[in-house]
Amino acid sequence: MHAARLVEIVKYCDRTLRTPEIKDYDGALNGLQVENPGTVTRIAACVDATPKTVELTVEARADLMIVHHGLFWSARQPWTGTNYRLLRTLMKNNVAVYSSHLPLDAHPVFGNNARLCKALGFRNLRPFFTFKEHALGLRTQTTIDREELRRRLGKVLHGEAMLIAGGPKTCRAVGVVTGGAGSELKKAASEGVDTFITGEGPHWTFALAEELGVNVFYGGHYATETFGVKALAEHLSNRFKVPWEFLDYPTGL
Repeated sequence: MHAARLVEIVKYCDRTLRTPEIKDYDGALNGLQVENPGTVTRIAACVDATPKTVELTVEARADLMIVHHGLFWSARQPWTGTNYRLLRTLMKNNVAVYSSHLPLDAHPVFGNNARLCKALGFRNLRPFFTFKEHALGLRTQTTIDREELRRRLGKVLHGEAMLIAGGPKTCRAVGVVTGGAGSELKKAASEGVDTFITGEGPHWTFALAEELGVNVFYGGHYATETFGVKALAEHLSNRFKVPWEFLDYPTGL
C-alpha cells in the first residue's frame, strides 16, 4: 500500500489554497487541525467534520479527512465528554484533519464556486462578492430562462433549489456564492447581478429579493458545498498516489 507524507500534503494544500493569505471569519481555523503519526494511505472528503463523519472516516479506513467545515469555530475546551470522545476517536485511529473554509470557496480551480459554475455550464467567469479583501464568488453574463436555471440547479445539486422569483424571468447577470451567503443579498445585488445563487438565507430575504428585483436560488448549504472537497481530494489523490473517497452525510440544510 502506497503512503504519502502528511507534512508534504499539508504544505502543498497551504500553498495551493493560499491558506495563510485568505482571511476568514473570526474563530475559523484553516489548515491542519489534527495531526496523525505522519503518513496518509487514504483520503476521506467530507463537507463537515463531526463525530458522525469521523466515524465514517474510520469505517472507510482513511487517515486524512479533507473538510470544508472544520472542528474549530470557537472555543472547544475543555476536552471532556463529547469533545474527549471525538479527539480519542481521531487519535486512536490515526486520523488527521485538514480544513479549508473560505480559501477553498475562493479557489479558481478546486473551489466550491468554481466547480458549481462549471457544473452549471457557466463560462466567462469573473470575480464576485468581495469579502475581507478577497473575491469569494464568481459571476457570469449569460442568457438563461429562470426555470431552466432552476432545472439545471436541481440536476447538479441532486435536489430542487428554492427560488425567490424577485427578478426577471430571463437571467442575464448571475452571481454564485455557495454556502450561507443569503444574509448578504443586498451586497450581491449591489454588485449588479439580477440572479443570485447560494446555499441558504434568512426568512427576511424573501421580501428583500422582491424589493431589490433579484432572483434568489437557495440550493442548500450542504449541497452547494460538496464540490470543493471532492475536487481537492481527487487532485491530492492523483498527485500523491493515494486513494480517496467522498463520504456523503447530508444535513438537508
